[in-house]
Amino acid sequence: MPIVAKCVLKGDANVSGVITLTQDGADKEVKVTGEITGLAAGEHGFHVHEFGDNSNGCTSAGAHYNPDKVDHAGPEDAVRHVGDLGNVVADEAGCKVDITDKVITLTGERSIIGRTLVVHADKDDLGRGGHELSKTTGNAGGRLACGVIGIAKC
Repeated sequence: MPIVAKCVLKGDANVSGVITLTQDGADKEVKVTGEITGLAAGEHGFHVHEFGDNSNGCTSAGAHYNPDKVDHAGPEDAVRHVGDLGNVVADEAGCKVDITDKVITLTGERSIIGRTLVVHADKDDLGRGGHELSKTTGNAGGRLACGVIGIAKC
């Protein structure tokens, strides 16, 4: 039976969305799907952050989820933060999210359930931008919307 989680994104900048995460078994990849509205056209960093705490808005979600203490990178890189999901792309119709990831999981001690999903103001440079923040945040800018990832009914 698949494991399903949901995340309701809300933010100060009129950005919102609903994201569904599905994993067909503990050793399977996670499918991340949904829609985000209110984003400016272009690419926006999309990450799992370490805490499921939104008591002070998206700021209290902490840094990217990075249990291995490695540099920020892209979702296809061999070494990356667990939470590095790359970018989502918005256009005038909105933003459809359709990501399949082999690093995040909805089971076990490294589960992302209970952590926060964040959509950022700017493009994630995937650790390759040469900016002082490239290796920690991808220089993805402010946090436009966030939500805690919770277990959902199948």
